[in-house]
Amino acid sequence: MQDQMKMQVDITQSTPIKSENGNQVFQEAVILRKISKFLTGTSEDAVVPIPVFVDVKTGKILIEMLPKELRAEYEEYNKTV
Repeated sequence: MQDQMKMQVDITQSTPIKSENGNQVFQEAVILRKISKFLTGTSEDAVVPIPVFVDVKTGKILIEMLPKELRAEYEEYNKTV
């Protein structure tokens, strides 16, 4: 069953993902978001880690990999980096 789920993909048929500066090398980072205990219904605020990719040359976040709801906020962040 697991063999049926594997896709046969020729990596040479893929296209690179580039930053706005044309860079293609990224490193993993994490954005931490706090959610109020009143929204979560728990006794304490919750912390949610969101994995992101950062351009190693500029330090800017690869915005297209973020959840759509957060993109505008982190576009502003990228302007200050």
